[in-house]
Amino acid sequence: MADIPAKFIKQVSELVMPLAGDDKQLFLPGGPSELQKLYDKASTEKRQLRVKLGIDPTSTDLHLGHTVCLHLLRRFQNHGHRPVLIIGGFTAMVGDPSGRNEARPPLAYEQVQENAKTYLEQVGKILDLKNVEVINNYDWLSKISSTEFIKLAHLVTVNQLIGKEAFGLRIENSEPLYLHEVLYPILQGYDSYKVEADIEIGGIDQTFNVLFGRHIQKHFNQKEQLVILLPLLIGLDGKKKMSKSFNNYIALKDPPNEVFGKAMSIPDELILGYFNVTHTSTAEIANFSKELKNGKNPRDIKMELAYRLVGLLHDAISAENAKANFIKQFQKNEIPEDLDEYKLNESLKITDLIFQTNLASSKGEAKRLIEGGGVKLKSERIDDPNFLVTADYRNSVLQIGKRKFVRII
Repeated sequence: MADIPAKFIKQVSELVMPLAGDDKQLFLPGGPSELQKLYDKASTEKRQLRVKLGIDPTSTDLHLGHTVCLHLLRRFQNHGHRPVLIIGGFTAMVGDPSGRNEARPPLAYEQVQENAKTYLEQVGKILDLKNVEVINNYDWLSKISSTEFIKLAHLVTVNQLIGKEAFGLRIENSEPLYLHEVLYPILQGYDSYKVEADIEIGGIDQTFNVLFGRHIQKHFNQKEQLVILLPLLIGLDGKKKMSKSFNNYIALKDPPNEVFGKAMSIPDELILGYFNVTHTSTAEIANFSKELKNGKNPRDIKMELAYRLVGLLHDAISAENAKANFIKQFQKNEIPEDLDEYKLNESLKITDLIFQTNLASSKGEAKRLIEGGGVKLKSERIDDPNFLVTADYRNSVLQIGKRKFVRII
């Protein structure tokens, strides 16, 4: 187990400082010195620190916002410590209410397990999975007796639970707040006890939940975990946190051209923050900042960002191709060469074709795209949702918006 010098503590702080404020708010219960103490103790005891991160599989996709925590977990991993990744097979059925003004829809066990199947492949884009302890909290939370859970509920007051900002706002606005949501922090805190976490990483919207883990650990006479809070990545709209709910995200499973195009669409003021979810050093980010202040075109730096994001989520060859396709498509107004293909076996309404080529999630969405002027076939705009695509349109390109293309064959 490698020793962690003070330099690493500084790097951890620098990772989050561009988007967050006072570092004392990031390391709880104290500042970075608390992390240094943990490392010194682990070094003396010649043991790995157990660094916990929990992810609820509420959908099939992880997005770039999740990588903020994953990158920090990778740094701990690189220094010889033990990432403990909790797949929330049980907590996903409850639904984390943090930062939400409405309840999440309930998920069935089968749906959660299906969602979780691709998570490890996606997480593997950031972490070395050979050295990660992966646990599903369904294994223990599903077995807690009602008696044991009531005892845990004695550790917190209703006043404390509804003191959470999101809960308080809902009550103030006379919006429903369900009992299972209020109990969620107890479940997450119990996870910390079960895995004997030394450190828990979470977004700043997780403050109450991760601190409650300390409370549960203390109840079981276990050493209380250090909490490291990270800023939330702002989404492509430049306003709200990155989320599938807000449709402002880059999914880790997005194809290269999609990742590149989405990255080029972010507001200029977010460029530097997004470099923090690549392997870019703080010194290089500072240099990009200097170039922007000196008048360099933000588009050029954004091209470098997009290139690195594709390289991170795919590989260097994909990054080169995505960059070339973007230049062709947007700077030269050409259609990219590397397109998905769809075999047209019979005449189809344009809405059916858009849906079957996965360019829209439903026929209703396809109709809205057409009515909004975002659909082209053979470079000509299609305005009629009932337009019939016949065999005459084979070997032509269907285009949705600026970034989505399919060749009809």
